[in-house]
Amino acid sequence: MNSTDVIDCLPEERQRSILALLTEQGRVVASELARKFNTSEDTIRRDLRELAAAGLCKRVYGGALPVSPASGSLTEREAQNPERKQALAAGLVKLIKPGQVVFIDAGSTNLAVVHALPDDLNITVVTNAPSIAAVLAERENINLILIGGSINRNTGAALGAQSLRDAANIRPDLYILGVCALDAEMGLTAFDLEDAEFKRLVTSQAKSIVTAITNDKLETTAPFRIAGTDILTALVAEADADEQLLKSLCGPDVQIHRAV
Repeated sequence: MNSTDVIDCLPEERQRSILALLTEQGRVVASELARKFNTSEDTIRRDLRELAAAGLCKRVYGGALPVSPASGSLTEREAQNPERKQALAAGLVKLIKPGQVVFIDAGSTNLAVVHALPDDLNITVVTNAPSIAAVLAERENINLILIGGSINRNTGAALGAQSLRDAANIRPDLYILGVCALDAEMGLTAFDLEDAEFKRLVTSQAKSIVTAITNDKLETTAPFRIAGTDILTALVAEADADEQLLKSLCGPDVQIHRAV
């Protein structure tokens, strides 16, 4: 079935076509879908609710967005696109200055960042991710602080009341923020409620905030909002990420850097 020219479909056919359009366009608008499928907006909204309930899209005001692909366990995410994450990491480490207190939270891209840290970079790293702490534990030039708490196996991070108490006493110069999805309307989002809560706390205390993000996370959403994109100081994007898209997602005040 051609997803660009469909009318009078059965509900299942219409929903399949809506998903095809979502994949092609990156977002769908209910009013436009109603005209395309020769049906009411109420019918389209019901379709979108059903697709969202099945985890196939994310409902937003007036339409829907794709669900970010960046879900799954940390081990699974580490195996996804390692070369792209290494390129992002090489670009991000250039933004770190000697002597800084740098908070690095959990995530497969952030794990690539710590592997890419230069041997002669003298900084203090604070993290709530045991996997990141393990990489840095033998680095004599790095002062390492590990935030404690109950470990969430999906995020690979210490989360909950203890981690929030520990993080509340730290004012990092730079926060390397791991995000699951980025969208102009929803902002920066995460798949885990406690993870989003922890990230909100650290963003409120950091002097500057940077994130590195693969193309497949752009114009997608996860269930739990961290903050708007305007909290970012800088974003490191893939070399082939669309420039106009990045500017529309981040706004004029966010510095955009490219993966090397």
